[in-house]
Amino acid sequence: MSIEERFQKAVELNQKGYNCCQAVTAVLSDQTLLMEEQLFHISAGFALGMGNMEGVCGALIGAVIIAGCHTEGKGSVKYAKQISETFQQKCGSITCKVLKSKDASGNVFCPCHQCIKNAVASYSEIIGLDNQ
Repeated sequence: MSIEERFQKAVELNQKGYNCCQAVTAVLSDQTLLMEEQLFHISAGFALGMGNMEGVCGALIGAVIIAGCHTEGKGSVKYAKQISETFQQKCGSITCKVLKSKDASGNVFCPCHQCIKNAVASYSEIIGLDNQ
């Protein structure tokens, strides 16, 4: 699956009601030994910055979960930091509350679909994708 196909599928999943973390983990499920359905369950609680919009963006959490699975935990902290830094460069923040805040004209700083795309892209840039 190309990265563009991953972006499209992730956004579609989010539009169907899956949270940002679920959308990211689902489109990267081939990077793990887990099934998409298992990842939906694992990532269910990481919506809205872990349930309250105060925490880390769920899309970013999804990318870090997959990195840990893909690397079997080897270097997880290093990869989490690198993915987070890349995501922050793309989105301007890693915190859901900030990302969902509105500017003076009422536009969301970084909409969920863009956070999802940026999380997948950040994973790809740091870890790489096996099936491009």
